[in-house]
Amino acid sequence: MSHYCDLAPDHPFHGPYHDQEYGFPVADDDTLFERLVLEINQAGLSWLTVLKKREAFHEAFAGFSVARVAAFDDADRARLLGDAGIIRNRLKVDAAIHNAGVVRALQAEHGSFRAWLDGHHPRPHADWVKLFRRTFRFTGPEIVGEFLMSTGYLPGAHRDDCPVQARILAAGPAWARHPADRPLA
Repeated sequence: MSHYCDLAPDHPFHGPYHDQEYGFPVADDDTLFERLVLEINQAGLSWLTVLKKREAFHEAFAGFSVARVAAFDDADRARLLGDAGIIRNRLKVDAAIHNAGVVRALQAEHGSFRAWLDGHHPRPHADWVKLFRRTFRFTGPEIVGEFLMSTGYLPGAHRDDCPVQARILAAGPAWARHPADRPLA
């Protein structure tokens, strides 16, 4: 079975994502939101499709500004559904807008989206899925797992022998600091 570490090197889209972003801890809420939106949009499609459309997503979703997307209205929804540069799936568009509002509420209650994530770490993947399903829209096991791996909350983004893994470990991802052994409260 191939691993992303086998497929990504030297690829024009996968390579930079694999080498510079995938699995590294993320501190910025807008970047966390971007990853969530991109993972939601990957559902049923290839990650390459999403990476190729990433710039268009960035434009369409106001640079993934949580505050701006949370304020999107019906006109914005119609604009997004008419934008051929992104994935025009009504459920995914609605989830992105709704989830931006959820992140705003988490920011108000916890100080940041990252603080909310940190407050729930560590926990096993299955417990994360339950938490995300209670909190967000369009967040099944694969989406949650990839979101958490891509942002450093769950291990598995890279093989141990991948040169990027050493840089991720040096960056101090949450999964390396605290193993997922706490059951859902």
